[in-house]
Amino acid sequence: MTRWGTLALIVPIFVLLGMYFWELGDVRECQLSGGHWDYLSEACRAQPQPFVSFLERHPWLGNGGMLLSVAGLVMCFLGLYVKRR
Repeated sequence: MTRWGTLALIVPIFVLLGMYFWELGDVRECQLSGGHWDYLSEACRAQPQPFVSFLERHPWLGNGGMLLSVAGLVMCFLGLYVKRR
């Protein structure tokens, strides 16, 4: 149970950070070329666009990843607490 808990604790963090930094790379590339990033359509535009947070655009990814990490933490605690047979 501890191994599965550790995976459930760590994997969502890497997935969330990976997607965030992947998008940040696209945003920086657009800004360096003189454009403005449109967060809703994920495209580079010539006119300024409003900022929309990552959590507003991907609520299931953020909240689901946190929920899975908490479940993994509970599994780790239970795995360390329960004696092996």
